[in-house]
Amino acid sequence: MRENTTLKKIAEQLSISISTVSRALKDHPDISPETKRKVNELSELLEYDPNPYAINLRTHSSKEFAVVVPSLSNFFYHSFISAIEEEARDLSYSVIIYRSSNDPKIEQQILKSCRHKRVSGIFIAITSETTDIEPFLKLDTHGIPVIFFDKVPQYESCNKICVGDEHAASIAANEIFKKGISNVIGIFGDKNMSITQARLKKFNEVLFKDDKEMNLKMVHAKSSDEAEQLTLSLIPDFIGKKFAIFCMSDEILAGTMKAIQRLGLKMPNDLGVIGISDGMIPKLFYPEITYAETSGYNLGKLAFSRMMRCIAGSSFAQTIIDESKLVQGGSI
Repeated sequence: MRENTTLKKIAEQLSISISTVSRALKDHPDISPETKRKVNELSELLEYDPNPYAINLRTHSSKEFAVVVPSLSNFFYHSFISAIEEEARDLSYSVIIYRSSNDPKIEQQILKSCRHKRVSGIFIAITSETTDIEPFLKLDTHGIPVIFFDKVPQYESCNKICVGDEHAASIAANEIFKKGISNVIGIFGDKNMSITQARLKKFNEVLFKDDKEMNLKMVHAKSSDEAEQLTLSLIPDFIGKKFAIFCMSDEILAGTMKAIQRLGLKMPNDLGVIGISDGMIPKLFYPEITYAETSGYNLGKLAFSRMMRCIAGSSFAQTIIDESKLVQGGSI
């Protein structure tokens, strides 16, 4: 195995001090052009690479961002990560991606790892079981800003970048209302999550406006498989009626559509389907699913912009909302 080149080896070969080599590589004005030329030529010849961990220890920071998500099978998170990577690359940062598996213990281990690595900042969608955010707030004392996104804590004094949960739910409920559909299955996510609570509350408010009588069955699913099973069990009670299914997320939509296909039902004749989505899943079906758009990519851009302001010294907490829009398909 080839031995790693160090500053000391370069210094010995050029008969100069280690500090002179270091300053030459940093283009320090006190070092002569000739010395800089010799140092840079030799460092390239010997394939010298700075030790990132040593630099992190010296500067108390790295040029790395961490993105922490509960799952990597979610297209919304893929879109978010793509936006973060694009912005980070332009500023010569790298991105580390962690999966918490929706487990608070794993989440805390990840935070510890990020602190030891001295990452420049953390973007995180918390788990559905996360209740104590003190460990996140303490990271600020280590000079590591934390930007919560999508699945965020209830705590107000922190930086949060959110999709317009209430707005998206309102758009979907209004579309059902306008179609004159009074029989509805609403499949929502984990009831402990703030994102679920916000969407459920607004969906109900809009659907029951003007005291309209509705036959609404609301259930909660923590996974695509659970959404599929719930859909299979609930649909028989609605067959023969004009009804629609509302899916709170892409994960739920995927499970619901699998159940609908298994039952051989057709949209929009047998039932209507509408959801809240990043946009990929609705386009996989014909007719395409009508949905209220929540863009992970847009959220990533907003989150990165906020992160850079924090790194630049912004100390106040801010909540930024990315509003939704209705994308018409032919499913309702």
